[in-house]
Amino acid sequence: MAISINRISTTTHGLILLFNSTNRKFINSAVRLNRKHYIYLIQRKPICSNVHTPTVEESLISIFTKRPFSLKSPELQELSSKLTPQIVEAVLKSIRDWRLAQIFFNWVSNQEGYSHSCYTYNAMAEILSSARQNAPLRDLAVSLSNSRISWTPGALGYFLRCLGRLGLVKEANYLFDQMKITGLCVLNSYSYNCLLEAISKSGDVDLVENRLSEMRRLGWPIDRHALTPVLQCYCNAGNFDKALMFFNELNEKGWVDQHVLSILVLSYSKFGKVDMAFELIEWMERNLKTSLNEKTFCVLIHGFVKECKVDKALQLYGKMKKVGYLPDISVYDVLIGGLCKNKEFEEALMLYVHMKKSGISPDVRILSQIISCTPEEKDMIRLLEDSSTDLDFGKRMLLYHSILVGLVNDGSFDKAYFLLKAAVGSGMNGHGEAEKISLTNDMHDKTYFQAVIDGLCKADKLDKALDLFLDVDRLGCKRTVLLYNNLIHSLSNADRLKECVDLLNEMKKSEFQPTHFTFNSIFGCLCRREDIAGALDILREMRACGHVPWIKHYTLLVKKLCERGMAIEARNFLANMTKEGFLPDMIAYSAAINGFLNINELDQALELFKEICERGYSPDVVAHNIIIKGLCRAKRMTEAEEILKEMLGKGLVPSVVTYNLLIDGWCKDGNTDQAILCLSRMIEKEQEPSVFTYTTLVDGLCNAGKPENALSLWLEMEHKGCNPNRIAYMTLIHGLCKSRKPDVALVYLEKMEEKKMMPDAFIYKALVDSFVSDSNTAMARKILEKMAKHSTAS
Repeated sequence: MAISINRISTTTHGLILLFNSTNRKFINSAVRLNRKHYIYLIQRKPICSNVHTPTVEESLISIFTKRPFSLKSPELQELSSKLTPQIVEAVLKSIRDWRLAQIFFNWVSNQEGYSHSCYTYNAMAEILSSARQNAPLRDLAVSLSNSRISWTPGALGYFLRCLGRLGLVKEANYLFDQMKITGLCVLNSYSYNCLLEAISKSGDVDLVENRLSEMRRLGWPIDRHALTPVLQCYCNAGNFDKALMFFNELNEKGWVDQHVLSILVLSYSKFGKVDMAFELIEWMERNLKTSLNEKTFCVLIHGFVKECKVDKALQLYGKMKKVGYLPDISVYDVLIGGLCKNKEFEEALMLYVHMKKSGISPDVRILSQIISCTPEEKDMIRLLEDSSTDLDFGKRMLLYHSILVGLVNDGSFDKAYFLLKAAVGSGMNGHGEAEKISLTNDMHDKTYFQAVIDGLCKADKLDKALDLFLDVDRLGCKRTVLLYNNLIHSLSNADRLKECVDLLNEMKKSEFQPTHFTFNSIFGCLCRREDIAGALDILREMRACGHVPWIKHYTLLVKKLCERGMAIEARNFLANMTKEGFLPDMIAYSAAINGFLNINELDQALELFKEICERGYSPDVVAHNIIIKGLCRAKRMTEAEEILKEMLGKGLVPSVVTYNLLIDGWCKDGNTDQAILCLSRMIEKEQEPSVFTYTTLVDGLCNAGKPENALSLWLEMEHKGCNPNRIAYMTLIHGLCKSRKPDVALVYLEKMEEKKMMPDAFIYKALVDSFVSDSNTAMARKILEKMAKHSTAS
């Protein structure tokens, strides 16, 4: 191959070819070149006639969009002297990230010799408004109001709209006033219109009225651009009387258009005034010979359905089609959903057919709604078969799951059961014949069975749940531990113990291991049955598997035994639990101790209490209170006080109940001094006495013949803000009567009645007896009359 040396020596392109080619002939030709001329070619600089020098805008955009960059770089310092508002505006409009735009804007603001224009501010405002950045836009408005930049009315209006778009009405109003005060902008009607538009977003009626009055006072023309945002403001505030007034003004001047009507109609819909919205639409069609735009139709249809006005939504759908708009799938979705919710299946099906004829393929959501709504199971299956043929496997799976879950959530458990039975080829039609659909191959997903079986269990349809459970294996779909557990749990709650045990045994033979939930479900059933032997047997199994029994179950068993007076059996059960390696909780022991007290076996209760303490248990405040209650009831107050000391020694904080028990015990023992001392200790320990505390002491003091002390305590109770209740009043009145102080008791009866607290009959009787004993028959007669009125009112 011949190569022209002259051509190589006169073109850079030839040299590049020479160096880049892997062709051996090219290399040999290069070697044959004159050495001197070759060196000249190597040293010669390439000549390019299309060299592009970046503009200032391009350079700035390149720097600020590269990562990382430094604001102190020499390149930026060099470019800062070339900045103009036009360049800055162009750069801002090219930066998509609002954060970068803000960094650039702030950097430019600090450059010596540069000053922003209203257009650069608007470019930044547009970026922040579009990015929904309230705080940065608010800061920008503040910096603008502090600057000395002149603004055109149009530029100011644009900035005000950006503020209004984010609901920054106060900022827009303040900026407007600043411009008016400083004279940096010659305001006109357009400026006011933009401010009104910004205010209208917030629904601040007072502010919009003030600005409109200001416009009228200054003589600015009030046109449609001023009245429309005012109408919008009243609509946003829900003030439709005023909104209609401005609407009529717009109508009288011939300024009503689609936009104005849409504002009012959409607001009616938003506030649930669907009928008024519909009347306005018909008025518009009748008088203006026009209709709403497509977007407004769609929004209204959604709103009408949300307000349960599906009939009106369907009429809008008809109008929408009549004017030539083609409803999209979202419109059909909401309409079909509304009809299905109202159980209007025929209408939903008709709309579904119309949708398909319009060329819109229904999605899984629509198919799920229409199929789930179908009243007859046979029709439901037929529709499911027809619709699923056009779907791929993934969408079919989603559809089946959606239908089944929808039916379960809607409480249509029988339909969900029928559908699954039909899917596995074991369903029955209305004539007792087998009903089968061609979905069997698709139904190899345990989640379908899980959803339906769970629903049936919650609805106590356990026979159907068991039936489906048997179908899981027959279909070749693996059962799960969750399926077993949910069934066992539901059967145990229904007291179907035998079936629970059968499922447990079946589970053991399979690949699934029973969990703590499995055992505890059956354990709970045995405890509710008070089957002590069965409960202990299952406990042994649980121990072997490393599972722990739930406290609530064995505590329930203990409580049920104690309620039947079988505290000894309850204690023995807890002892056997311990032998099996389980340490019962204090809640269960407390229930057993209380059981002994209920059968007046205080010593056995104390014995059990000491026994568990010796075994290393730390009885809580509740357990101590139970023992104190028993000792106080037996008037063994010294021992009760010893238990209190033990509590304090163990670092336990006695509760209000603890002190109340002791106070009640001392009062019943006739030792009110000790009771008062106990009250003092209670207050020292920062335990606030309750109404019950004071009532107990008042009763004790009156019984001990100390009514004056009882009244002093009563005043102390009221002074501390502890308001006496009905029981407290009756206790005091009854105690004062026993202490031969009927006159004082009558005062408290009147106070009680003033508070609308009606005393029991025995209070009137106590007063009568006391007045008779005091030889005051006149007052006794009045009390009897009061008692008679009380009985009549009751």
